[in-house]
Amino acid sequence: MTAVIYWSGTGNTEAMAQAVAEGAGVSAVSVSDFSGNVADYTSLALGCPAMGDEILEEDEFEPFFSGIEGSISGKKILLFGSYDWGDGEWMRKWEERVKAAGAVLLNDAGVIANLAPDDDKLSELRELGRQLAG
Repeated sequence: MTAVIYWSGTGNTEAMAQAVAEGAGVSAVSVSDFSGNVADYTSLALGCPAMGDEILEEDEFEPFFSGIEGSISGKKILLFGSYDWGDGEWMRKWEERVKAAGAVLLNDAGVIANLAPDDDKLSELRELGRQLAG
């Protein structure tokens, strides 16, 4: 079973989440609306844009991720998010955290889009959603 959970401020990461969910055949849910238990899922797609100093969103997403970090060992994980500036440092740090927690990072890297994802990026995310759920 696959869950697609995201936080989005501008809609860019939400568009990415919708593409992943479409490929996975599930519904995307914002982190504030997620009421499930990650232990019930074999795979997770997690989306969060870069915020401030290239960090995860601090009010909702970081507390959520910190809360599940100890429960993702052995799970297939897809990370994704958008950014406006910087070089993707937030994603590299997030990838390291996921691997350190014992999860299997799909594609061995997260997927990032500068601002709004283009059609090629959305197609890539749909395909990764299929792989994640497969």
